[in-house]
Amino acid sequence: MPRTTSTRPRFATRALLLHLATVALVVALCTGVYLLLAVQQLRAEAESTALGIARTLAEDPQVRSEVAHISASDREPDADALRHGELQRLSTDVASRTGALFVVITDDNGIRLAHPTPSRIGEEVSTPYEEVLAGSEIVDWQTGTLGESARAKVPVRDASGTPVGEVSVGFERAGVFDDLPPLLAVIALTAAGALGLAVLAFLLLRRRWERLTLGVQPEELVALVQNQTAVLDGVDDGVLAIDPQGVVRVSNAAADRLLGLDAPVGRPLDGLGLPAAVLDTTTGARARSSALVGDRMLYLDSRPVIRDGRALGDVLIVRDRTDLVALTERLETVRTMTAALRVQRHEFANRMHVAAGLIDADRVADARSFLGELVARGPVAFPVAGLDLLGDPFLHSFLGAKGVEAGERGVALRIAEDTQLIGGVSAAEDVAAVLGNLVDNAVTAAVSGERTPRWVEVAVLDDDDALVFTVSDSGPGLRGVDPLSTSTSANDAPDSVHGHGIGVPLSTEIARRSGGDLWVIDPGDDEHGAVFAARIGGAVDPARAEQPARTDRTEQQEKP
Repeated sequence: MPRTTSTRPRFATRALLLHLATVALVVALCTGVYLLLAVQQLRAEAESTALGIARTLAEDPQVRSEVAHISASDREPDADALRHGELQRLSTDVASRTGALFVVITDDNGIRLAHPTPSRIGEEVSTPYEEVLAGSEIVDWQTGTLGESARAKVPVRDASGTPVGEVSVGFERAGVFDDLPPLLAVIALTAAGALGLAVLAFLLLRRRWERLTLGVQPEELVALVQNQTAVLDGVDDGVLAIDPQGVVRVSNAAADRLLGLDAPVGRPLDGLGLPAAVLDTTTGARARSSALVGDRMLYLDSRPVIRDGRALGDVLIVRDRTDLVALTERLETVRTMTAALRVQRHEFANRMHVAAGLIDADRVADARSFLGELVARGPVAFPVAGLDLLGDPFLHSFLGAKGVEAGERGVALRIAEDTQLIGGVSAAEDVAAVLGNLVDNAVTAAVSGERTPRWVEVAVLDDDDALVFTVSDSGPGLRGVDPLSTSTSANDAPDSVHGHGIGVPLSTEIARRSGGDLWVIDPGDDEHGAVFAARIGGAVDPARAEQPARTDRTEQQEKP
């Protein structure tokens, strides 16, 4: 099938883009989720660290004592003294050791008792402090005079446990996310690696896809399936496709029917029980051949399948030629009858010339005597002994013509003395096909034998409306058949000069189609060759009974 000429991108390209887009989306989602979790974790760690430092400092006995003393005083805190006091020293020391942005200590009025910026000591804090003085701990992100930070506020309690101030510890936002850029770099490298692996995996997958599909795109595959279904189911010929490993890949209904196969697809060809001729043709040992499968004559044509220089197997075309061969057999019968008529016409013309010559010579008495002898002898002198036993004109002429052909090959055809046919033949075509084939095979067997003289004998009987006849010869007989078996099917007879081609199987089919059969009576012995018998139902019409020709001639001779 020709490639499609669509301007759309090839399926592999579209699949690659879709594949990459899917992978990119998944990587982006995973990266976003991972970043969100990482930021939350860093925030949680900063808040937890700030809370821990604030708690530790708020529990320091010196801090508690100093803050409680200042909060209990009625005077405002001395800012200058606080800038050089113990609380400022402790908060500065803690901030430097922990890397905190600030460590701030206030009294119960929110006045800064310690601050990273000494000038702000003695001023009120910029963020709410009421909730802390109520006894709660606050962990949050807030913006103060030093900028946005993760901060924790813890109440400072006096000896009785009453909140008298707060400790606020904060970490700068930039410091909290110092580890984020390296993390982003790792995530970016991971995402790029994932995309690279996705591209590599798809390239390998596309290569395998195109190797398996021979570069055919999905749209073309759909068309191929549609065309294959239409072709395989729309023809009477059988189609059998075999891959290079000898496994059946395609078999249409006609092939299954003609070859007698049952679900052969996926099975090795050698395990289907096909005749050797079919196997040889299918595997390419023979390009063309004919084979008899069952009762069908099949013509086989094998062709290799090659695409882009790659052998894909063989395709076997199976054609049923049974009807054609049957027609050929019937035409052969017509040819035989035509030859018989030609012989009769030629002999009749010769006789008329003799009679006319006698009359022209005024030898009327000789002419009358000559014509009397002609009436006594009959119309044609066929070289078939006992032919006068057949009163049916069709059998008389048909076997007479066969006798002429056999005589040309040095074989004498004769009619058995026990021949008796009361009715007339009504199925001339079937009788000619079966009887003619058996006689031809018998003549061939006689010619191939060493016995002399060479002969073929035919016995004809009728049984109600059935015609029964036997054909024997002087040939070598059938080899390998049990002499005691008298019911051997002709189709089961071993290879011999009998039944070369499809004559015997076709004759058997014709006989069985009418309710009769064809079989081997005797495979042969030292005195004679094989003896075949056939029975054709409905081949005789009792109402057309005729007396033998010899009786008619006897009566004519007895007339005065």
